[in-house]
Amino acid sequence: MPLYKNKLIKLNKRLALAITFFIILKSATVFGQDVQFSQFYSAPLYLNPAFTGATQLTRVGTNYRNQWPALQANFVTLSAYVDHFIDDKNSGIGFLIQTDKAGLAGLRSTSFTGTYSYQLPISQTFTLRAGANAGYYLRDINFSNLTFGDQYVNGVLTNPTNEQFDAGALKNFFNMGTGVLLYSNDVWLGVAVDHLNQPNQSLIGEEDKLPMKISVHGGYKFQFTPGVTGQGMYTRPQERSLTPTFQYKQQGRFTQIDLGMYLTFEPIVFGLWYRGVPYKRVNEITNNESVVVLLGFTKRAKDSMFKVGYSYDITISKLGSSSGGAHEFSLSYAWFTGDPRKPPKNVRLIPCPDI
Repeated sequence: MPLYKNKLIKLNKRLALAITFFIILKSATVFGQDVQFSQFYSAPLYLNPAFTGATQLTRVGTNYRNQWPALQANFVTLSAYVDHFIDDKNSGIGFLIQTDKAGLAGLRSTSFTGTYSYQLPISQTFTLRAGANAGYYLRDINFSNLTFGDQYVNGVLTNPTNEQFDAGALKNFFNMGTGVLLYSNDVWLGVAVDHLNQPNQSLIGEEDKLPMKISVHGGYKFQFTPGVTGQGMYTRPQERSLTPTFQYKQQGRFTQIDLGMYLTFEPIVFGLWYRGVPYKRVNEITNNESVVVLLGFTKRAKDSMFKVGYSYDITISKLGSSSGGAHEFSLSYAWFTGDPRKPPKNVRLIPCPDI
């Protein structure tokens, strides 16, 4: 009897995993939520193409996110980007590669995206940037990694399944997006719209359009008396500031709010955010997802900037601590590549507030 009970428990666990996977897969194919970064301003080209070239330098960066590492249906995302500001054209160009993998069957999406932005000063205080992107997406899945109820006899895996799937389903499509960004020395507000063409993303031959994703994001930097580093001609101010930030996202019927702040005591940066929609209930459950904490390091010079950050999502939803939360890393380096006889444009003009 105990042996049969153990086999039944294993069978129920496997069936539960399979059912969970199909719920996730169905949600992905019907509603198509995109990857989300807790450090969304550290993934600038993904957040809004108008951020392309916003440092007015040449920049390279990478982001890594592992969501729900304690679950078999976890999500792992890796991205890398490069962007460059073309001084005499008031333009930024960039390129972003991103891949994410989810679930037992390895539902994987890989994208290759080119970005462009144009910078237009509209007053002595404010500057407007407008951007666009175009990308090529690949999505694939391996159904052979899954097992189904008809494969078990008395709790033992013996039979091939009668479910009919391609062993390695593959889908590719093009994607387009746009965005605008208005900013001054201490404040910024941006709007981005992705999947303008609403491409068909179905892996099983059906019509399943990827819904447009809308993001509204902004912040305000309260500057305090700066610190000082170095001596003599090498003296340089160190930033001391508090920066409340927000992001509102909507894709299909899904909505999300990120609300929090950065405390910069250069070279150290602290961050704290709340993610959820507390006034919205889904199936009688309040949409509280996570609290995010961040620790970062930034090193600035006249013509270069280095940033690294680590954040952890503390799950406050019904999923609880059993999910393992989410670990996220970001890294970027920006430097001046123009004429050394001419000061970089980030010194001569108003730069986009950096966080």
